[in-house]
Amino acid sequence: MAGAQCCENPPELIAGGSAAGSVEEFGGLSSYVSGPADSGFAVLLVSDVFGYEAPNLRKLADKIGDAGFFAVVPDLFRGDPFAPEKSGLGDWIKGHGTDKGFEDAKPVVEALKAKGVAKIGAAGFCWGAKVVVELSKEAHIQAAVLLHPSFVTLEDIHGVKVPISILGAEIDKASPPELLIQFEAALKSKAEVDSFVKIFPGVGHGWSIRYDVSDAEAVKRAEEAHADLLQWLHKHLN
Repeated sequence: MAGAQCCENPPELIAGGSAAGSVEEFGGLSSYVSGPADSGFAVLLVSDVFGYEAPNLRKLADKIGDAGFFAVVPDLFRGDPFAPEKSGLGDWIKGHGTDKGFEDAKPVVEALKAKGVAKIGAAGFCWGAKVVVELSKEAHIQAAVLLHPSFVTLEDIHGVKVPISILGAEIDKASPPELLIQFEAALKSKAEVDSFVKIFPGVGHGWSIRYDVSDAEAVKRAEEAHADLLQWLHKHLN
């Protein structure tokens, strides 16, 4: 099942997370922020079901911050990320739908605009990719990146209005390669929307942020995705 794959390799949550950034309230939500607060360019990172405390996700936010962007990772689950030991994914999703995530993300985007940010990009992982697609349909942001998306449909892709990059996995039941190929064809028919679709060979769902830091090959593959993400952000935000 695709849902089961979304739950594989849960991150080990470490209190305090990365030391490079800090946790503060932003847009009405507890958020991990990193990078120059006075940057004119910001990136919203929307987590997978395991939430904003995941160490690898925060490390990626730090990397984006080091590149000159103001990175914000909001706690869209309000302290209640998916915990396999507590409930099944289906039951948890009922109270944490992507529609609610989209509505909660909008005040974060508005807070970025209010602080003077000129351009905003967003990257969504698994569950978070659906939230980013919804932001893209109404042009709340200026660039989007989806990494191993879940819940995203071909109809969603037809509605995208901003430059979008889709980084998918070869071994992924949530968004298998054949679906990503359909996404690519749909985007190519939208000449007004710049797009990039890449299927990473030999990797599974969640590889970009739920990798084993002690596995050199897994780190290398994740870092390739991070480089592609940053390249897209530089292209469309700077």
